[in-house]
Amino acid sequence: MTASAADLDPRTRRLLEAPIVPTLLKLAAPNVLVMVAQASVGLIETYFVGKLGTDALAGMALVFPIVMLMQMTSSGAMGGGISSAIARALGARRRADADSLVWHAIVIALGFGVLFSLALLFGGRWLYGIMGGSGPALEAALTYSNWVFSGAVLVWLFNSLSAILRGTGNMAVPANVTVVGVVFLIPASPLLIFGWGPLPGMGIAGGAMALLLYYLLGSIALIVYLRSPRSLLKPALAALKLRWPFFRDILRVGLVGTVSTVATNLSIGIATALTGHFGPEALAGYGTASRLEYLLVPLVFGLGAPLVAMVGTCMGAGQRERALRATWIGAALAFTLAETIGLLAAFFPRPWLMLFGHDTAMLDTGIHYLRVVGPLYGFFGVGLVLYFASQGAGRLLWPVIGNLARLAVAGVGGWLALRWGAGLTGVFAAQGIALVVYGLVIGSAIAGGAWFGRVGWPRTTSGLLRRMAQA
Repeated sequence: MTASAADLDPRTRRLLEAPIVPTLLKLAAPNVLVMVAQASVGLIETYFVGKLGTDALAGMALVFPIVMLMQMTSSGAMGGGISSAIARALGARRRADADSLVWHAIVIALGFGVLFSLALLFGGRWLYGIMGGSGPALEAALTYSNWVFSGAVLVWLFNSLSAILRGTGNMAVPANVTVVGVVFLIPASPLLIFGWGPLPGMGIAGGAMALLLYYLLGSIALIVYLRSPRSLLKPALAALKLRWPFFRDILRVGLVGTVSTVATNLSIGIATALTGHFGPEALAGYGTASRLEYLLVPLVFGLGAPLVAMVGTCMGAGQRERALRATWIGAALAFTLAETIGLLAAFFPRPWLMLFGHDTAMLDTGIHYLRVVGPLYGFFGVGLVLYFASQGAGRLLWPVIGNLARLAVAGVGGWLALRWGAGLTGVFAAQGIALVVYGLVIGSAIAGGAWFGRVGWPRTTSGLLRRMAQA
């Protein structure tokens, strides 16, 4: 039975009926703010840890791809699955199902948080060792890693609760909570790292402790909001009943998205390992420079999260043409954003790198990376935002293929560069070419109708729309 449009919450109706560009920008504005704030969490840590020396900075560079893997998996991959499932339920006027999905999302978050903790607490030394860590840098990496991943459940819970709210089209509350958390982190991080008065400094472990406190307080704030009258969703504990179809609705998008996320982070992890052959200073330089690429992830996610909600709601309501139009508008915006940042980094790399250290070898490596790879960041932005749009559509095959293609080009190309004596230039060139492949593969597939059947490369919009109608 289909309810009338009058029964829809205004937030859901806006996703289905309001002009696309103003709606996307309005939803993206607070979300970009929250993602910039969340990215600032890592930058704040890196800034203060850099004061502890090059070994600490190199150790953090080893751990950072794994921390970002957890962040991107919980917020982007599984978080996208959560947002997509809730958006599609609301678009199809299934409010009770949306409420039930909240509990299923929390159970998934707790389970994955425990898995990350066990994997890194027991396997961290082996992993960071094969990534090129040794000596003091490896010990610093293990100290930081053990603290962070002992609280992995908090990271998963916070990002999953944020995804629940974004699935309803509510971008403001996660944004406000994150911004307040960053304000807390700015004094808390140096206080715990260096100490003050009678409070002893914890060194690199203090940065991890501050991070965990940030996620704990943020999770509490989001839970309080979900239980308030202002929340669109009303997950009642008395009605809690776990059912496999709801888990499946989240996991069929989230698990496939996780493959893409793992491939993305493996690409950077492989580059980290290859760069480690050139010494800890080069490792610190690449790790610091590549943080800019990681900064692009939350920035594009700021646009991608409302796109998940809009595409998911439109697909749930049967408005496929609107979903596709929103996708290409989002792709154009993401390319412009990422390419602008990449070009600025390529032309002016030193100011960014000197925020974190002044070692000459570290700076030289970081500058080299940004000048080779930075001008190609626009393709990364396109591939990433199309991945988010595909989450909303519940169609993630081609984003996974695009990410695996990126991984293959980055890994094999970087290995060949070392084998043939091309040095860091070859390693970084492989990374740049991999970004181009990533964006083109996903964009071409969606243009060819991958969301509505087999890829057929229609020559006209009307051809695609006919295929949509038949799907």
